[in-house]
Amino acid sequence: MTLLILVTILWAFSFSLIGEFLAGHVDSDFAVLSRVLLAALLFLPVTRWAGVPGRLKLGIMVTGALQFGITYLCLYRSFNYLTVPEVLLFTVFTPLYVTLIDDALYRRFSPVALLAAAVATLGAGIIRYDGLSQDYLTGFLLLQVANITFAAGQVGYKHLMRAFPLPVPAWRTFGYFFFGALLIAAPSFMIFGDANMLPATGLQWGILIWLGAAASGLGLYLWNRGACQVDAGTLAVMNNVLVPAGLLVNRLIWNQDADLVRLVVGGAVIAFSLWLNARFRPRAASGIAT
Repeated sequence: MTLLILVTILWAFSFSLIGEFLAGHVDSDFAVLSRVLLAALLFLPVTRWAGVPGRLKLGIMVTGALQFGITYLCLYRSFNYLTVPEVLLFTVFTPLYVTLIDDALYRRFSPVALLAAAVATLGAGIIRYDGLSQDYLTGFLLLQVANITFAAGQVGYKHLMRAFPLPVPAWRTFGYFFFGALLIAAPSFMIFGDANMLPATGLQWGILIWLGAAASGLGLYLWNRGACQVDAGTLAVMNNVLVPAGLLVNRLIWNQDADLVRLVVGGAVIAFSLWLNARFRPRAASGIAT
């Protein structure tokens, strides 16, 4: 739990840094690729190549492609359509996806999670009830893809660590996570990237370096290690602690204008959906779980 709390504090600033300084100024594909490269370089010197099962290497690469590659490509694009508070609020669906994927891996099914997702969707609609534009819907859907892949990566990594116990520290194999993400981020930049929107200021480069080395490299490793130490319910809750933390940072530091009444009402409905899911979903047997 301690690791998850520390990473939550670290990540609380990332949303605002992206929304305030990078979105609309730096090509989103390049921003993701730079983060992946920096994180991969951070772990490359300590990566163990021999004695690691091929299935484990491949599995970790897949979780990286999902949780970092696809997730962040969709996340960065969503900032072109949504405000920082909206992006933060709409990440609250991730715990529902964590429980659904967890159930699927254990061959369980709970309709309560689907009901909770429907209620959460209602809450999201309240936040923008008078402005359901095409741009808004595009941003919302992009975030749902990001939420699903982020959840799948967390759950998948924990299952892999349980299925393939190794007598070496986890950081010796976590480099494969970023190598997998690179297989998504590099082609995306080559196909969709805009070379005319590369970082133009020292501040933008500095933010990308911080996000790549600290938020991505160190943060994703510690988050996934923390996920291995808690059950699925705790992990689901911790995924949403980031929302109030990120909103608080955005409000206090950047003093963003926002319809607070609508945010509070819609957020309350979404919070109710999470309570519904936690209260009535059948309890999982110990242990699976960002």
